[in-house]
Amino acid sequence: MPCRSISRKGAKVTQRRKVKCELLSSTFASLRNLCAFARNLSLVTFILVAVVSAAAQTKPISEQVAKTAMTALWRESGGYPAKWTYDHGLVLRGIEQVWRNTHDKQYFEFIQRNMDHFVADDGSIRTYSLDDYNIDNILPGRNLLFLYKVTGQEKYRKAAATLRDQLKTHPRTSEGGFWHKKIYPSQMWLDGLYMGEPFYAEYAATFHEDAAFDDVAKQFILMERHARDEKTGLLYHGWDESRKQRWSNPETGRSPNFWGRAMGWYAMALVDTLDHFPPKRPQRAELVAILNRVAQAVAKYQDSQSGLWYQVLDKGGEKGNYLESSAACMFVYALAKGVRNGYLPASYRQVAQKGYRGILKEFVKTDANGRVNLEGTVSVAGLGGNPYRDGSYEYYLSEKVVTNDPKGVGALLLAATEMETAAKGQKRVSYRAVRNE
Repeated sequence: MPCRSISRKGAKVTQRRKVKCELLSSTFASLRNLCAFARNLSLVTFILVAVVSAAAQTKPISEQVAKTAMTALWRESGGYPAKWTYDHGLVLRGIEQVWRNTHDKQYFEFIQRNMDHFVADDGSIRTYSLDDYNIDNILPGRNLLFLYKVTGQEKYRKAAATLRDQLKTHPRTSEGGFWHKKIYPSQMWLDGLYMGEPFYAEYAATFHEDAAFDDVAKQFILMERHARDEKTGLLYHGWDESRKQRWSNPETGRSPNFWGRAMGWYAMALVDTLDHFPPKRPQRAELVAILNRVAQAVAKYQDSQSGLWYQVLDKGGEKGNYLESSAACMFVYALAKGVRNGYLPASYRQVAQKGYRGILKEFVKTDANGRVNLEGTVSVAGLGGNPYRDGSYEYYLSEKVVTNDPKGVGALLLAATEMETAAKGQKRVSYRAVRNE
């Protein structure tokens, strides 16, 4: 804002006017410079925020989902589930695989902190009761074995031994199949194979219970024998030896439908159990053959357009059926791992890749806060109980579909880490690597 000379009498007055004008000009210039600096600072801040945000988004999906798992689940109870539960164990298994891929100690510490919330120094497990004879409660034993192998702490071994003791006296069918729960007598469910057998096999391998592998293999063989449908190759959700349940077929004992996540549990159980099953045991080849039959059926019922799978697997075109996320994550994990470990032909890699692309497109969403969420997971499905679940098509479509269900998030962690491992051809972190740090 330039100044103009104003002619007045008296040199002193003129001089004062000039000084004031110069001060005003200097002040306006400073303000302009300050505004420019603020604009530049805002631009720099914006760029920094954008760079940080972009860097966060470039992290592998597994790490983004792990952040959700570590901060958004079980918030209503201080970040921990209210009781010892299988879906907690599944999430921690997923976090373990992220740790193996990254060697970032925050993931290991999260697992240990969560297990220590339940496991006392004497090895007792808070809220767990052996007398419930619930096969679901065995699954978190895998987290205990993991911590024992890394840390060598006796409390984890003792807690795992308690779960092994449950299997020694767990009620069984006449052929030796584990009941799903004491409250579900004479019943085997596909879910139960993932809950019990990978832990059983790993415990047997860790503590040299060689005879136990016959029992482990028997569970898969019996489940396939009684639940597999020859026409579709799919396995029914449950089987009732007594034929007393309203949901069971009076001739076969089978439940009426093929539930996606139930098949997913069974497929994951096979690939995880094979990790610990001795190569020279004759039943190993039989387990691999079962896995191949499962994979063939899973590939057959993959939706050709989306790459995903339906809640009720063989009824994709029927009214009300929908694509479900947890089953897709489980199938992708089992197929990709089966190929990587040589249990399945390489052709199944494409099935897994197509399924994973579908998961990322349809179900993995980023919210306004930058958190990655998993949508489209059915909250639960079962048979019998009160209120009674009859296993009908309508029943499976009646359960709520939710976001960030732990079963879905845990399965997504497994699928994502497996696909990332396959893509990079990297090796997993060993227990010894952490113990020697």
